[in-house]
Amino acid sequence: MQQKFFLQYLSLAPVLAVVSVSVAFTTWAVFNYFLPDLLFHPMP
Repeated sequence: MQQKFFLQYLSLAPVLAVVSVSVAFTTWAVFNYFLPDLLFHPMP
């Protein structure tokens, strides 16, 4: 019974929004770590 309520909680919109935003920001941060933007790290 606990598993059913937990899966129902994970399908709520705020939980999905927080998870998707955190995944998107983590992807962006890792991408910028390996390929830094020229705006913040200009060419010499």
